Amino acid sequence: MSLTIGVDIGGTKVGGGVVDENGNVLATTRRPTPADDTPGVIQAVKEVVEELRQSHDIEAVGIGAAGWISSDRSTVMLAPNLSWKNEPLRDKVAEAIDLPVVVENDANVAIWGEHKFGAAKRHRSSVLYTIGTGVGGGIVVKDNLLRGTNGVAAEIGHTRSVMPDGRQCGCGRTGCLEQYASGRALTRAAQEGAAEHPEKAAILLKLAGGDPESITGRQVTEAARQGDEVALGAFDFIGYYLGNSAADMVNLIDPGVILVAGGVVDAGDLLLDPIRKHYQEALGNRAQVPVAEVRAAELGSKAGVIGAADLARHREIVP
Repeated sequence: MSLTIGVDIGGTKVGGGVVDENGNVLATTRRPTPADDTPGVIQAVKEVVEELRQSHDIEAVGIGAAGWISSDRSTVMLAPNLSWKNEPLRDKVAEAIDLPVVVENDANVAIWGEHKFGAAKRHRSSVLYTIGTGVGGGIVVKDNLLRGTNGVAAEIGHTRSVMPDGRQCGCGRTGCLEQYASGRALTRAAQEGAAEHPEKAAILLKLAGGDPESITGRQVTEAARQGDEVALGAFDFIGYYLGNSAADMVNLIDPGVILVAGGVVDAGDLLLDPIRKHYQEALGNRAQVPVAEVRAAELGSKAGVIGAADLARHREIVP
């Protein structure tokens, strides 16, 4: 049986898992992510791999990392959350663990996991939105990851077709989707709505101790489930921008399915229903012919580990 390890380097943890060729995760472990400490991250990856190798025969390791990855899947050209620039991650990890290594963007490994083993496995082309603190994206076209010339395609969170002159984004542009459709945007919309219309946010304000600025994303979800008008409006707000972006994706690549993943998708239909409503409205005449379904991703937090491990397994013919 072919076994590989998938490693997900996040802002707070380095998680890893042993994955077989059918996408089954056989064992997992994790380590804290050392802040602003590249050698410490390499050491954490090494420890994760070494622990998992003790009871499994591993042939290769795949790593998913938030950032822009070079076209040869070796160098993290820029990863702001880890303070990395032109970091030769593949070679450093390979030297530390003495195994072949593939490095890929975290959203790309997630869409690859869903494409091979999850909600997109019946479709040759698919789009993934990861909705967390920011908005990430991954695209598969005809069974190949869309990576672009330099390896940094599918940065959906930094497209700005709906609001080109809007809020300032951390990427240096204004009006990026991430500023209107992320978990942070959801919280901000609820905070602003509660401050402006407290009479419509009674449940939300009660959960936040009466202070609009103290409202959290989890409280927005809880209040929306109880019917709070402002909380429901916040979900509709980000659903509008995600739905319009999804309609753009239909016109660009005609995917078979559009997936939504990340922490915010735990809200279920509170998020998916507004996306679907605004998606249908934004399609215009395109809705008269077959279009992609919008649905939740299936693999959850395992998607990155599963996708990274599979890319490592097929490293010689990786798309």
